Amino acid sequence: MSALHPLDPRDPALHRLSRRDLTDLIVELRTEGRELGLLWPSAKPGETVLNGQVLVSLGSVPASTLVNLLSLVREFRRRQG
Repeated sequence: MSALHPLDPRDPALHRLSRRDLTDLIVELRTEGRELGLLWPSAKPGETVLNGQVLVSLGSVPASTLVNLLSLVREFRRRQG
């Protein structure tokens, strides 16, 4: 995962993420993104696959959006750091 090389929503690697993995990523994004204004208190792992995309309940966005956004936050914090 890299901020410079985002995951495609149809990337098969996303299908290996368990519900727990997605929950952990959401918790990390909530924690790391809070001071940047990223607030999603209702985020939770979705169980839906739509057109080959694993979804996260942030308004039904692909899990890749969660992973890519977290990657951007990590990169930003690394550069600040």
